[in-house]
Amino acid sequence: MLFDHLTSDFCFSCSTAKSLQEFAGVLQNLEDERTRMIENANDVLITPLERFRKEQIGAAKEAKKKYDKETEKYCGVLEKHLSLSAKKKESHLHEADSQVDIVRQHFYEVSLEYVFKVQEVQERKMFEFVEPGLFTYYHHGYELAKDFNHFKTDLTISIQNTRNRFESTRSEVESLMKKMKENPHEHKSISPHTMEGYLFILEKRSFVSTWVKYYCTYQREPKRLTMVLFDQKSGGKIGEEESFILKSCTRRKTDSIEKRFCFDVEAIDRPGVMITMQALSEEDRRLWMEAMDGREPVLAQLDVIGFNVIKKFIYAVETRGIDEQGLYRIVGVNSRVQKLLSLTMDPKTFADVELDSSEWEIKTITSAIKHYLRMLPAPLMTYQYQRSFIKAAKLDNPEARVAEIHSIVHRLPEKNRQMLELLMKHLANVASHHQQNLMTVANLGVVFGPTLLRPQEETVAAIMDIKFQNIVVEILIENHDMVSFQPFGKTGDGGKRMLALSKTSLTQQLLLTCILVHSSLSVVLYMCMRVCMDHSPASPSPTSPRSPSWPMFSAPSSPQPASCTSSESSPLRCVFYALYCPPPRKARALYACKAEHDSELSFIAGTIFENVHPSREPGWLEGTLDGRTGLIPENYVEFM
Repeated sequence: MLFDHLTSDFCFSCSTAKSLQEFAGVLQNLEDERTRMIENANDVLITPLERFRKEQIGAAKEAKKKYDKETEKYCGVLEKHLSLSAKKKESHLHEADSQVDIVRQHFYEVSLEYVFKVQEVQERKMFEFVEPGLFTYYHHGYELAKDFNHFKTDLTISIQNTRNRFESTRSEVESLMKKMKENPHEHKSISPHTMEGYLFILEKRSFVSTWVKYYCTYQREPKRLTMVLFDQKSGGKIGEEESFILKSCTRRKTDSIEKRFCFDVEAIDRPGVMITMQALSEEDRRLWMEAMDGREPVLAQLDVIGFNVIKKFIYAVETRGIDEQGLYRIVGVNSRVQKLLSLTMDPKTFADVELDSSEWEIKTITSAIKHYLRMLPAPLMTYQYQRSFIKAAKLDNPEARVAEIHSIVHRLPEKNRQMLELLMKHLANVASHHQQNLMTVANLGVVFGPTLLRPQEETVAAIMDIKFQNIVVEILIENHDMVSFQPFGKTGDGGKRMLALSKTSLTQQLLLTCILVHSSLSVVLYMCMRVCMDHSPASPSPTSPRSPSWPMFSAPSSPQPASCTSSESSPLRCVFYALYCPPPRKARALYACKAEHDSELSFIAGTIFENVHPSREPGWLEGTLDGRTGLIPENYVEFM
């Protein structure tokens, strides 16, 4: 037993020694093979690596340079495109959209080519480096590697499979790239977000407003919008994420902002704050609005809702802030104005809006009135009669100017006349408080002229006509109590009685009409002018009893004393001078003025003028100061 035990220990020791000897030989041979591999590293590893770097990685770098260049070019063209004014001609905008689409398509192709090249390099390096290095090593150390034959076999199979997968994957990727180039909209990336992408957000800072680029994501289920500031130069997101819960999304009308592709969002956790965003294109805006369940902007119409809204606004202004300085001149915050209009134009929420609360400032309400008038499909005084109103304002004779504007008002559609009458009465009330609110008739004309008589196209001629638009509004405000906003023949009982006088003489009809109908001065002048035109002495008809031989008259540029007992007088002339020749009045200067022409008067605040009456120049009066007669700015004085 003892011998057997000793024999077993000896055999184990010999086996161990042999194993150790073999292992030592393996280590020695492994070290020799490693030395030889290092000596041949230049040919086996470094040279193929240099070749791979030049051919494959170099090509990838060139693709990246091309991609970076096209990225910078595309972003520059896109930002320039987004800064285009929405008021440019439609043809110019379409051309700009086409150019951006071409640049975008080219950028899309370059991006795909760059991704394709990167994928190719990633796949190639998996076998072009492994095969030369490891297989050279195992070739020279074959006797050592046979103990690891199963690993070598598996590795060989894995490398072969990788090579085969590369060839098949490469063809599939190339085919996919071609399909994506042909139909880019059919191949969208899969994202956990409902919508994501770049948006430009309007940020209002001290005295300036800037558009800042953000990367935004939106998830419909919690209605959460997340924004991260994006810096194009550094090519990445900077700053912390900012998120909020969406309350509403509304498309922004093109004529309400200079930029295109805009929409407004409101957050639940930011009450009263409207955030204006700009998408990259019309299609991009549509996708964002669909994701956010966006709605179209409120469209103003001359319907029952529109009249009720304007009456409600006017009542609030006249009861709460008619004496507020700068009324209608000082504008409200756009987001508040949009919200007020959205609530009041909706029949469901109209009754819930309390305009007498401090929530709604007067400037917000007045801005809502102006914005409503601008939102109408056509201006209140219509495109059709826009030129007619301008021509009437250019007439030299003030009386003829009033009469012509009055006659054009009667041609407006009924709803337009009713809204115009409602607005003019209100503005006249505002102007009557000008000592408190500083809004004279001239100032109101400047505010409402371009709104009520906006041109169909913005041309140089339209810009030159702005002052005449203001004059038309001034005339309507000043003569609102004389201008009848009802069509001829619809003046109530007075109109019926006027028709019953058809058997009396034309002169008697005119005089009785002034008494019975209380018609405006402009109507009387209009009728007088028509009578004189129809019965001009240039073509008398002695046989007709209805052809009186009255001389034609022309309205004087400034009122002159006249007597109805002169040899040239007639009943019609008496009516004209009685109505349009009021006695000269005194006026007091509200502000100081320095004359810029010999025909003008210089004066200080508080100066009293004598013999003040209208002049031929629009917006000017003629008066006497210290024995000298000259022109006085109409909005610088008040009659005593």
